[in-house]
Amino acid sequence: MSISNGSGGTLLETPLIPTRAKKLHPESVEGERKILLAAPRGYCAGVDRAVIAVEKALERYGAPVYVRKQIVHNIHVVRQLEASGVIFVDELTEVPTGSNIVFSAHGVSPMVVAEAAERGLNAIDATCPLVTKVHREAIRFSGQDYHILLIGHEGHEEVEGTMGHAPDNTTLVNDPEEASRVNPPETENLIWLSQTTLSVDETMETVRRLRERFPHLKDPPSDDICYATQNRQVAIKKIARECDLVIVVGSPNSSNSVRLVEVALEYGAKASYRVDYASEIEQAWLVGVKTIGITSGASVPEVLIDHTLADLADAGFVTVEEIRTAEEDLQFSLPKELRKDANGEIDRSTLGGRNSS
Repeated sequence: MSISNGSGGTLLETPLIPTRAKKLHPESVEGERKILLAAPRGYCAGVDRAVIAVEKALERYGAPVYVRKQIVHNIHVVRQLEASGVIFVDELTEVPTGSNIVFSAHGVSPMVVAEAAERGLNAIDATCPLVTKVHREAIRFSGQDYHILLIGHEGHEEVEGTMGHAPDNTTLVNDPEEASRVNPPETENLIWLSQTTLSVDETMETVRRLRERFPHLKDPPSDDICYATQNRQVAIKKIARECDLVIVVGSPNSSNSVRLVEVALEYGAKASYRVDYASEIEQAWLVGVKTIGITSGASVPEVLIDHTLADLADAGFVTVEEIRTAEEDLQFSLPKELRKDANGEIDRSTLGGRNSS
């Protein structure tokens, strides 16, 4: 079976995508069944850039290419790249001296960059430019003797990378509750920054609580939460109230995917679940459901949405209405290490991306 890629072409079903043992079937429900398909959804420019960077590195250097951590937080993307000869590692000590290593879209600390150089690794930095922007803010404000309250989730790779740029001048604030008890150093020079993939609403609530305690708290010069995270949350907010069920396609370690489930419930969806693959959708979720909202996190390829729509069509959800709340045409150039071909000539194909929705 071949499945549409949503832009007029077809994509062959890949064995890396698990299929369900038993098809979904229609449940008894009065009225028309329909799907509200949120847009924008799926790949953002930073994810697109990072995945293409790994693919280009394979073309340029051949397998294996090593990647520190998951290049993006999506299990399907990781499995596809592994099948092409990519080896994902947790630490640089697992990488043979002289090998090619790609840093993930979530960014790394200066200590990791230095370690790669010490080990003689050919490092390719696929950090999302919007994450790099936060790194530069951390460096700048730390250098101006500010103490930074970094709003983000402890243990997330992006947070670890950002804190590594100003370790002595940063205090992590996980959520609004922690904002009520965090104790930064006493200083009038206090500023907040944030992880790029958070819930906009929760972040603003965290800032509100911090400002209640620290009225002199300064805002960053521009919003740190990335445009794609915000756009996907706005889209799901628009449709959630109309939905009996919202399905978010995305992996459990994808912060922005998990936030979409929370936002859907907060804005009126009767139920919401996250799945990696369509085969994880349970028949019981469809009982009494007439309207399903579908979206996907910013690291999810559109082919996984195609499979979701195909499986739900078996359950009678054949009417699909796309609800678009924003247009996205941003593209990022690839890392400088990949902008020239093997002959040293500028590779024009590295100057943009291939956003899928």
